[in-house]
Parts: sequence; structure tokens; C-alpha cells
Amino acid sequence: MGNTNLTIKGKDFYINGKPVYEEIECDSRSKGLLMNARFIQGIFDDQFDRNRFNRFNKIFNADSNTDELIAALPEWYAYGLRAITIGMQGGMPVFTIDIRTIDNNPFGPDGMTFDDEYARRLDKIIQAADKLGMVVIVNILYWAQALRFKNDEAIVSALKSAAAFLKNGKYTNIIIDVANEYNIDMWNDLSIIKNSKSMKILIDLVREESGGMLVGCSGGGGLADQEVVQASDVVLIHANGLTKGEYYDFILQVQKMAPNKPILCNEDSPCISRLDIAHLTHTSWGHYDNFTKQEPPCDWGITKGQDFFFARRMARVLGIHLEDISLDNQFYLQGLESNTTWQGKRWIRLSTEYPERINYVNFYRNGEFIYRSYDEPFFMYRETTWIQKPWIIKEDDKTWTAEVVLNDGTFIIKSIND
Repeated sequence: MGNTNLTIKGKDFYINGKPVYEEIECDSRSKGLLMNARFIQGIFDDQFDRNRFNRFNKIFNADSNTDELIAALPEWYAYGLRAITIGMQGGMPVFTIDIRTIDNNPFGPDGMTFDDEYARRLDKIIQAADKLGMVVIVNILYWAQALRFKNDEAIVSALKSAAAFLKNGKYTNIIIDVANEYNIDMWNDLSIIKNSKSMKILIDLVREESGGMLVGCSGGGGLADQEVVQASDVVLIHANGLTKGEYYDFILQVQKMAPNKPILCNEDSPCISRLDIAHLTHTSWGHYDNFTKQEPPCDWGITKGQDFFFARRMARVLGIHLEDISLDNQFYLQGLESNTTWQGKRWIRLSTEYPERINYVNFYRNGEFIYRSYDEPFFMYRETTWIQKPWIIKEDDKTWTAEVVLNDGTFIIKSIND
């Protein structure tokens, strides 16, 4: 047994026999939840060309990437984060490099082996989380890397190899996610994953091969299948692209499928108002900062803007006392930092602790109106809740301004000289 022994009872998560957050003076709807964040690139490498990731004022190194994540965990823990999702095959750098060109697959083409260096990095993260009192949601398969397997038998072998590694580690702070978003179109060429009936079989296989660890399989945003929900110990869901009301309705739908199982969203967006729905429905929620946490080399700390406001909002929902910050400091014009540009592009947005207070945000460049954003997370050039189009940097970019119009008519102005 490790320092952090995770179990479930009905809808609740327990650590060392006590509901998670039992030590915090909060109402009963928060006790037993598992607030989390997507740190999917925690053991990332690129065997094709890792030098492509020498960017954002860093030189990419797989070990440093992992060590920096571990170093950031205590600060996250203090704000109430109790779980992180790590991908054996990583995830997609959403804004930059084509995932199909990245070789981040620790398994052999026949699935029979699991790379020692990946295993070492993953073990370091799990052990560090265990000492701290945190859970690691280990995702095994990611569609872009799974395409490297030569056949269905190789996929089954890879799942066995992954489960054997976790079993041999005797980890007690693990939830296994068999495949990231198994029911999205990207899996069409791998029917053994995409089919909910065969996924049920794979969930049962991984549970058996891991020696009885908690197992589930995440679906795409707003997608869930009865067979997979019933087969899962923990119902893993994603909420990308859903409005707040749609997310609430989705939770109610899944609760009908799983009336007495823990429901854990381990990927959504920077839409931190979802934390209120998690609290109301007694379900766990996962923050997804797809720039600082999914674009290697990642910045694993609580960065200014999205991360900071998520951490504060999470802490408040859980009942952790925080000092108030001034109204002006509750808003941050993000994406103009020197270490967040790539190939002449910026991703500009307005981050805030209480997005519900905002009516809309006007973005200005050199005093000229560029874009109006009405919806959380207030991206400039919004595409959906988790992705936006970039601004192409121009030589005469000088001053950027976000004019924040609150629901009560108050104006907040945030300006940055580029």
C-alpha cells in the first residue's frame, strides 16, 4: 500500500478511508469529489524530432518536463487539486505542431513492450503524487499514436503491457483511462476502440490485467455510451464544446446511466464556472488549459490568468480560505507574454475569476476595435470553449486593450504595450 490509497464508495472517492476533502470545512456536496487538471503531456517525448519543441524560451528535455511537473504539484495541492491526468501516449498540441508528425508512442508496434524511459518518468510522477496525497488518472491510448499499432492484437497487447506496468508498480493512487475519447471520429480506423461493445471488453481486460485497479474510459465532449458507463468503475467524461447549460444536462444524462457511481470529468476547457455545476451535482471536474499545459515544453505551475483563476475558483468551491483580490486584479489580458508566441502567432484572451459577471469583452489593437467576445472563456477569435484562432503578429502591434463590460455596467480596462 502507498501513502495514498484511493477507493470508491458509491458516488464518492476516498483516500485512506476518508472522503476526499474531509479535512476541509466544506459542505457535504464537496466531500468525496476529485477535482483535477489535464496534465496529459507529463511524460511527453518526440522520437521523431524533439528539437521542434525548443520554444517558449525553453530547451525541451523530457526529464525536465516531468521534473517541473512534479515540482509544481504542491502548489496545486494547496488550492485543492487532488488529481492529474497523464497520458502514456500524450495528447495533441492543439495550436501548433501537427499531432500526426509526432512520435510519442512508448509501445512497440506489436504492443508487447513499454519503453523504459517513459516508464521511469511515469513512475516518478505517480510516486510523487502518492507522497503528496494526489491521484494520477493514467490514460493509456491516444488516437494519433495508436494508429502506429500494426493491428488489433497489438492494441490488446499494449493494454496488457500498460496494465502490467501499473500492477507491478503496486500503485494505490491510480485511475486508468483506457483510451482518450474512444467514441470520437478520429478512432474510425480502429474499430476495436470506437465500438462501445468492444470497449466494454477492453475495460474488463485492463481491470483484470492490472489486478483490479479502478478503470474507465473517457468519451468525447458530451458523449457517453451505456455499455461503457456500466463497465466502468469510474465514469470518465469530457465536456469540450458544451455550454454551461448543456454541461449540466449532460451530467443529468450520465447520472441516469450511473446512479451510484462516481462521475469524473477529466477534460473540459478553461470554463471555470463549471466548478459550480460540479459542486451542485456532486461530480468531479477537470480543468483543461490547452496552451500552457498541452503545448510542450509545458509550464506546469499556476500561471497568471487561466490557471490562477481556476485555482482560486476551485479553492472557494471547496471551502479553502483565500484572501480577496481587488476588482482590477480579477481580470487578466492573456496571450501577450513574451514566452507564448509561436511562429508569429499569439492567442489572446481575457481571463477572470468570475466569468459570470461579464456581459462582453471588446478587444482593441492600437485603439482600433478588433473583436467582441460574449462567452466564457472570452477568447479573441473564439472557435469553441477550448480552442481559438490566433492573431498573426504585425510590425505595428503596439497597444492591446481589453474593455471588460460587466453585467452591472461597470467598465474594466486592461491594456498592455506589446
